[in-house]
Amino acid sequence: MTGRPDHLPERLALLPNAEAVGFLSEGLLTGREDVPSIRLNQVTEPLSHTDRRGDLLPVRDLAEDAMAYCRHEDLKVTQADAWLAPRLHAALRLTRREAADPGLWNHLALGVAPDYVIWRHLPDPPKDGTVARVATERFRGPYHKQAFARLWWAAELFRDGSDYGPVVTACGNQDILNTALRMSVINHRPTAQAIVRLVTKGVITGGREANALAGAVNASAATLMYDVIAPDTDRDSRRLLEWIDEGETARQVSRTALPTGPDEEPAPEASVDTLVAYFADLFADAPVRGREETEDGAGRD
Repeated sequence: MTGRPDHLPERLALLPNAEAVGFLSEGLLTGREDVPSIRLNQVTEPLSHTDRRGDLLPVRDLAEDAMAYCRHEDLKVTQADAWLAPRLHAALRLTRREAADPGLWNHLALGVAPDYVIWRHLPDPPKDGTVARVATERFRGPYHKQAFARLWWAAELFRDGSDYGPVVTACGNQDILNTALRMSVINHRPTAQAIVRLVTKGVITGGREANALAGAVNASAATLMYDVIAPDTDRDSRRLLEWIDEGETARQVSRTALPTGPDEEPAPEASVDTLVAYFADLFADAPVRGREETEDGAGRD
């Protein structure tokens, strides 16, 4: 099985897409080979900053601890997402501009923790006897698919100011994470928080409900501007930059308690309440496969 890289430099780096392709061998994707880490680090580029948030070891330790957490608690590997997403976000302390560079995520997946990517995303062996393999997009792919980018962006888009609690809820539901994350409307903070509230309230419980809600919210956004009926506050970039600067003296991210994000204003409560009610009505009318049969009494034991 793919293991920890033999060579880990002190700093995180950027691995351009063109270089990352050369390391996506069949042996790696099937978890049977290690990444040639020395050769990989010869083609990386340095980060644009030199501060402490670029240290490699804290991020490597988080990946190892996420795997250890699931093994110790006997949890499914998918449950690592809810544990790791807020901690990865708090450890890296990135601006959105920095997070938009795929080179960082390529390096994390191939140069820092390829064993985590294999552990988290290698599917069960196919019934036809072929060898299971990880999709290449988990190593080098779009932000909503790549193993680490998807967690960082989920934490960024679902956190409520400094509170990472909603991130845990969103990442604990794979259908919310996989579907809502790619929707542009999720950049509207009251929308993101309203979706999480419906999960917390138990309105959305399973994958079918999550997919139905996401589809209804996205479709409605084509005709209704959510930022008009549920306005957000203007965000103060200074608070994010202050939080980034505080990373120079911050303690290691806690493994037991949720970290604290940038000291930004949370999404306006009135706006979130407005969308919770609106989305609940949308969901009530949304087609959910299996719901009609259950309500009619069909399909029951």
